[in-house]
Amino acid sequence: MTRSSFSPWAGIGLLAAAAFFGWLLMTLPPRLIETYREVESWGPGWGRAYLIVTAIGGTLFLVATLAIVWRLVGRTWSKRRRRRLRDAAPSELSPAQQQAELDENLRTVVELERDDRVGEIVRDRLEPRRQEIETKRATRTFEIVAFGTVSSGKSSLLNLLAGRDVFETDPRGGTTTTRNEVRWPDDDSVILVDTPGLAEASDSTHGAIAASAARDADLVLLVVDGPLRSHEHELLRHLSAMEKRTLICLNKSDWYSSEDREKLLGQLRSQTSSLPSAPEIVAVRSREGSRTRVLTAADGSEREETVAIEPDIGGLAERMLAVVRREGDRLLLANLLLRSRGLVESAREELRQALDDQARQVVDRAMWGAGSAAALSPFPLIDVAAGIAISTKMVVDLARVYRQEVDAEIAGKLLAELGKNLIGILGTSLAAPTVATIAAQVFKSVPGIGTIAGGMLQGIVQALITRWIGAVFIEYFRNDMRRPEGGLTGLARRQWERVTRPEELAKLVAMVRGRGASQEERS
Repeated sequence: MTRSSFSPWAGIGLLAAAAFFGWLLMTLPPRLIETYREVESWGPGWGRAYLIVTAIGGTLFLVATLAIVWRLVGRTWSKRRRRRLRDAAPSELSPAQQQAELDENLRTVVELERDDRVGEIVRDRLEPRRQEIETKRATRTFEIVAFGTVSSGKSSLLNLLAGRDVFETDPRGGTTTTRNEVRWPDDDSVILVDTPGLAEASDSTHGAIAASAARDADLVLLVVDGPLRSHEHELLRHLSAMEKRTLICLNKSDWYSSEDREKLLGQLRSQTSSLPSAPEIVAVRSREGSRTRVLTAADGSEREETVAIEPDIGGLAERMLAVVRREGDRLLLANLLLRSRGLVESAREELRQALDDQARQVVDRAMWGAGSAAALSPFPLIDVAAGIAISTKMVVDLARVYRQEVDAEIAGKLLAELGKNLIGILGTSLAAPTVATIAAQVFKSVPGIGTIAGGMLQGIVQALITRWIGAVFIEYFRNDMRRPEGGLTGLARRQWERVTRPEELAKLVAMVRGRGASQEERS
């Protein structure tokens, strides 16, 4: 049995249930017999009535218990089934399952868009992408995207498919720098898309355009002019992992003799045989070429002449049309499903980032409040009480950001648990700030310079501790208050190690300096 199908908590639950029913079997029958004898002594018929009532009550209890268990088990199975379906490749799902998940994904994105915790900026990023998927689904627009190394003849090939010169070409290459698209005359529901050359895709902007085009493609044309280069093979591997239908177009086939062309086609098949789904390979000629032929005259003399060779994409166009008509609906649905999955992940990540930004603002306010209270309070221990109050409010506010049910009383208990035996929990790494806190309290009891020095030291330490507490509860609430690895103690240790790293302390110092400078400017 795998770890995902049977967790330790499920085993503990089964053991607890077995122990409970064992206890019932040991204690319940003797009590029932004893009660029956007592009731039977009341007079004729009382014992039978007791047995009937007990049987009915026991049956109702058993039915209710089984119904609750069945509902809980059903929900667990349902969640596991949905998770398994979401993790499955489109090819592993039926069309009905793909449609159902697509509908669910779009509903999820709409719900996330309407979440009042999401700002307008996030909403404006999500809504157009969702509408794009819904529009593509409604219009059943099929996208054929072409990739190719610079000067492979990719744009020329697309111009021939489009029936006119709409894609920019240049023998030197590098002229395609943006995504360009046009309707395919052979099928008006199909869009032909040109992308930057693969050699150009190393540029961040061009690479983003190519990645987006690959994600949106329903059918991919990879235009090559020889054996696969490493970056072309890497693209094919990536497309295969995404289950993208791909046609490899061996262009400039007039460069090779018939024998060499067949050898090259065999080499391409060999290079792609290890992929999960080997793409088809079609020989094409996107530019007009020429060849030399020898003419023999009647007198036996020979002369050479150059003959023009017309472009030839007939085989490719027929294959593309067959794919669109026979597999178009399936490929379109699979692509929409993959895009919707990516959008759901993106939407959830956008929401997480928005919530984390709000949570960090809460922590920053509490950090400056606690640090200021510690630095400015002239009375020892009063600042400690102020820090606890500020930290409690911070925890409640963080719970509100992540929509967790926590009030001031629960927050206080969580803080108390967090603060219990901290030096023993975290070891010597906490000893220095703890000693610094005690020293600060001593300094503040000394008038004059001692009060100032102690206040500054206490303020910095309190700000650091508040920042640490905030980091702990951001992680805790972000994960729906599930028990973290190692419990709250383990989470506290990991976050303390993080906030006390040199680079994190440097950030805190920079924030203190920036805040101090801004306050001086305002004054």
